[in-house]
Amino acid sequence: MVLTMHTETASAGVGVGSAPDFKFSGGHGCNAPSPSVNVRFQELAKRWRKETSHLSLASRMASHPAYREIIAIGAAVVPFLLAELRRKPDHWFIALEEITGENPVPPESEGKVKRMADAWVQWGIERGHFK
Repeated sequence: MVLTMHTETASAGVGVGSAPDFKFSGGHGCNAPSPSVNVRFQELAKRWRKETSHLSLASRMASHPAYREIIAIGAAVVPFLLAELRRKPDHWFIALEEITGENPVPPESEGKVKRMADAWVQWGIERGHFK
């Protein structure tokens, strides 16, 4: 599955916070991400934010049941996690790493949420999730 992004700001760089226009297309025999996956992701993300706002440890945030359910959705949620990181950086890094098996964040960016988000958004661009 591929998430392509069409935006005039894309040529200006990766930039977290710009408003992308996404277009989904299937790939590798997969259907486009289901709107129901996005709805479920948004519901779980809202609950996770509300119930973990007082936490400071990413590992504790990632052990929350809503976060674990997001991870359980699997690859279908990756485009929505990347879009969310681009819109508003947050602690989705553990979920992305568990789902994809990758970690594009350079050691010098560890602990710096915006830099970590930029690394994941760049990862998404390089793999065709954004265009």
